[in-house]
Amino acid sequence: MDIFTKFNRKDIQDRQIDTLIGLSKGLVADGKVDQAEAEFLQTWLIQNSQASNNPIILNLLARVDAMLADGILDTEESQDLLDLLHRFTGEPSITGELAKASTLPVDDPLPDVVFEDKQFLFTGTCAFGTRKQCQEAVESLGGVNAKGVTKRLDYLVLGTYVTDSWVHESYGRKIEKAMNYRSTGVPLSIITEEHWVLCGNIQ
Repeated sequence: MDIFTKFNRKDIQDRQIDTLIGLSKGLVADGKVDQAEAEFLQTWLIQNSQASNNPIILNLLARVDAMLADGILDTEESQDLLDLLHRFTGEPSITGELAKASTLPVDDPLPDVVFEDKQFLFTGTCAFGTRKQCQEAVESLGGVNAKGVTKRLDYLVLGTYVTDSWVHESYGRKIEKAMNYRSTGVPLSIITEEHWVLCGNIQ
């Protein structure tokens, strides 16, 4: 892939995510997601996944596909989708690399990520997939999955759906502990899920 293709793809992905955030805010504005809205979202995701390998779009499409697999969005699935879209939009903030860099305690600049024999821990909800899928990706690249935030942890990965309200969330304690270690000189990096995916070329 030449540099122009790489940057053009990034521009496309950035525009897609901006559009998806706006679309999601519209869908959750009335406090519910109905069958027609879920099908509209599914159609948009299908169309945009064809021109993108963005893990956020692909993962959200997989989740919506599973919900609509039987042709019916039941009450529980509707609530799950509403919660997922709320986490994604992060009202009143937005998600994404730019927002995270300014509102979350990620390393600036973001470091090169080494996987071999390095310890990783995930917090928050990830767009890439379930926690187990993320851990399997780490192991496939020679990394080790940590059980908690310790001085031996190399990378704390913040899931895409972590927003700037993290301090009030259950996963906030992991972030605070990692920040404390980092401030005392422990070589622990706090990175975004997007950066983790890019550095590992994770599909």
